[in-house]
Amino acid sequence: MLKKRLIIAMTGATGAVYGVRMLQVLQTQEEWETHLIISSAGVVNLKHEMNMKRAELTQLADVVHGIDDIAASISSGGFKTEGMIIAPCSMKTLAAVAHGFGDNLISRGADVVLKERRRLVVMPRETPLNLIHIRNMATVTEMGGIIFPPMPAFYSKSDSLMGMVNETVGRVLDMFGVNVDGLYTPWTGL
Repeated sequence: MLKKRLIIAMTGATGAVYGVRMLQVLQTQEEWETHLIISSAGVVNLKHEMNMKRAELTQLADVVHGIDDIAASISSGGFKTEGMIIAPCSMKTLAAVAHGFGDNLISRGADVVLKERRRLVVMPRETPLNLIHIRNMATVTEMGGIIFPPMPAFYSKSDSLMGMVNETVGRVLDMFGVNVDGLYTPWTGL
């Protein structure tokens, strides 16, 4: 069986839990193959926010790529993927994606996904936003990317932080057709 490939990138913005949870969910899906990239600031944040070491994170992914490995498989459009999720996405990485500055594998991978017209979901984590942040988000949107700030939906009446994380992760993974049963309940109206 040929697996569907999904790139998960993690940067130094707050919200490491989103990338970790996505990898955990995808690890249970036999039809999916994950390709992980994490920046050095992402590793620092992973340790600070989740008390998790890089080695623990890499065990959740099928394939791990170095941030500076510009010759990695995912740096070519000929390597078929369903797309890429940057979770969390720093404003530095957002700017690099918006302006085609492929100086590392995260921004190069995003560039490849966009040029091949595949799905790119960017989960920016910054507040408040300044005008350049907003313009960079607009630029990525105009290029076909999806800006998905991890904002909780309170209508689900979640009583835990992990419930809110699961809802966001479920909604993002659902965009790629991943089976997210039990992660969140879609809105059906009142």
